[in-house]
Amino acid sequence: MLKSVASERVKTDVEHVNGGAGYITREELITPEQRGEHCRMFNRITLKPNCEIGHHEHHGEAEAYYILEGNGMYEEDGQAVAVEAGDVTYCGDGHGHGLKNTGDTELAMIALILKN
Repeated sequence: MLKSVASERVKTDVEHVNGGAGYITREELITPEQRGEHCRMFNRITLKPNCEIGHHEHHGEAEAYYILEGNGMYEEDGQAVAVEAGDVTYCGDGHGHGLKNTGDTELAMIALILKN
């Protein structure tokens, strides 16, 4: 397949991700077969206002968020920082992070998890 058509991609609502409030909408951008053995996730994630991805740790992998739209509060290892469209966060192996939509509109991002 040369391209991933939006209308054909799998979207899933997931409640209380890592103990966070509300739910997220997860959209697989490429299939597991296309991701190969070193990429665990390449998804577009959408959070409604006040929804969040609870704090979680990464072991044997790292995760980056690229914020596409909206704004929120990103937390890593107990330190919080405001994020908005255009920002990129990176949580390395052995560290933990979470994200909350603190805005009045949806927060959309790309989440990429790479295995070591």
